[in-house]
Amino acid sequence: MKIIVIESGSKGNATLISDKGRLLLIDMGITLTSLKKGLARLGKKPLDIDALLLTHSHSDHTKGVNLLDPLPIYCSKGTYKGTNVTVIKPFKTFSINHFKITPIEASHDALGTLGFVIENKNEKLSYLTDTGMIPEATLEKMKNSDYFIIESNHNIKKLHQTNRPASLKLRILSDEGHLSNEASAIYMSELVGERTKEIILAHLSEEANDPELALQAYKKVFRKCRIDLDNIYLHCASQREIVEGGK
Repeated sequence: MKIIVIESGSKGNATLISDKGRLLLIDMGITLTSLKKGLARLGKKPLDIDALLLTHSHSDHTKGVNLLDPLPIYCSKGTYKGTNVTVIKPFKTFSINHFKITPIEASHDALGTLGFVIENKNEKLSYLTDTGMIPEATLEKMKNSDYFIIESNHNIKKLHQTNRPASLKLRILSDEGHLSNEASAIYMSELVGERTKEIILAHLSEEANDPELALQAYKKVFRKCRIDLDNIYLHCASQREIVEGGK
């Protein structure tokens, strides 16, 4: 399973999942030019995308959907309106080609926000961003994945130091906001297992976080939990650069 995180952050999000010549796109909150750059890493074009999975309705995840030629779209009710939309529900597994996909429940201030567990015959990927906490049922589905793409949005101290309105800070810190570095790491300490190869930290705030802070938080929590990172590739997605993962 090959992963291409084209963009990840508050300005736009899109991730490609490729396996055995089949191609899924998670979210389309970027320009067509940026999408084509990501697809070029795989030697693919927009028409090669088999399906689009949408996590939720916020514009940084959906604003580029209308730039695509019509293709199957899978999302929760009310996330996106179109004749080519299939409505999906948390924990109701479905298939796209050889991919087995289980939508998982998130906790965010957009109705029906989802993450996804995507499996092929041999590997499992868990994708979850835009959530202020992780429900127990979601944690159970995510455990012991080969690959994780998980939100690590902000450093709490740095968030408080920003000039953002107090109401926005409270929204981000709430159970329907975004995961801090520390909260993300604590959740992940429960989720990694024997098969885990890679963790990509996603949706980092450009103003209230930086990759080094996110990685430091993870290393500190994992040390305390006595989790060995030597065999896990831990790195960060980016708003401005394409990040590759998987194999």
